[in-house]
Amino acid sequence: MTAATRDTSLEAVYPDYLHCLAEADEHAAVEVARELLDAGVAADRVLLDLVAPAQAEVGERWARNEWSVAQEHAATHISERVVAAVAAYADVRPTRARIVVACMDGEWHALPARLVAEVLRLRGWQVTFLGASVPAAHLVSYLHRYDAYAVALASALPMRLPHAHRMIEACRRADVPVLVGGRGFGMDGRWARRLGVPWAANAPAAADLLGDERALRAAVPVDLAHLADDEYASLVNRRGELVDSALAELAQRFPATRDHTPAQLDSTVSDLGYILDFLAAALYVDDASLFTEFIEWLVTILDSRGVPAATVDASLAHYGRLLHDFPRAADHLQRGRAVLPTADRRAA
Repeated sequence: MTAATRDTSLEAVYPDYLHCLAEADEHAAVEVARELLDAGVAADRVLLDLVAPAQAEVGERWARNEWSVAQEHAATHISERVVAAVAAYADVRPTRARIVVACMDGEWHALPARLVAEVLRLRGWQVTFLGASVPAAHLVSYLHRYDAYAVALASALPMRLPHAHRMIEACRRADVPVLVGGRGFGMDGRWARRLGVPWAANAPAAADLLGDERALRAAVPVDLAHLADDEYASLVNRRGELVDSALAELAQRFPATRDHTPAQLDSTVSDLGYILDFLAAALYVDDASLFTEFIEWLVTILDSRGVPAATVDASLAHYGRLLHDFPRAADHLQRGRAVLPTADRRAA
């Protein structure tokens, strides 16, 4: 009698791998990946068709309030260990120029960028991965010290677009071409185009773009003339006072907020700040959809945690009153209120 062999197709092992993440079983997760590699599955497919979708599911479970932050962090750590194991197994020697991969300043979700770095390494590039939240000045200093063919920058959140633009321009002044990726530039890369920088939808697309130097260095006109109205800069300068006044407004309109625990209060302050940060980013690229998409996402997250959308509507209305002299900001805030459920707007 022969022992039954385990199905080592990616589709078959995906539920097992996800279970390993849920149980925080690092050893078993690494073993799943190694069995795939031993069975002849390409290393980049293990990264892109197993690790990446599983990590996306981890994020969805956190968003649905099914997993705590601690569970999400544990799963992410295991995914990072699996990526390291896959990279060690493949052990590809570089034959091409150096690529620097980094996350935007303030961007702490480093795993997607790490996946891109490893796929590029598998394609023969000499990759330097700088990790999460790299300040622009430190990145440029590194580029001056080490000869880089290109820089790949990653961002998961559109609110960091103004920082991204500064980092992109700093790299270009160092005469190093830049490409970007991640949801922070739009699912279709529309905000990357607004900033005049090449965008890659995924790791294979980034590898293809790096192989085409003409496309990588192609100059794209950047039109940010709308920033002359000073709305973006003024909003950033007033952020602190706006958050404080919105918090006081919530305490008056929704008395239950006065009994918040310190952790709940911190979350509320963070959410009020995020509203302004996404509004500022929308003003920077002059695209109201950036703000409305965030509001729709925020309401979904808050609903899963038992926070009524009426509180969001009240905050948007409050900001609208204080920013009535900012026509673009007022328009974006009104559009944000329009995507809220009708019942919640009436409740507010």
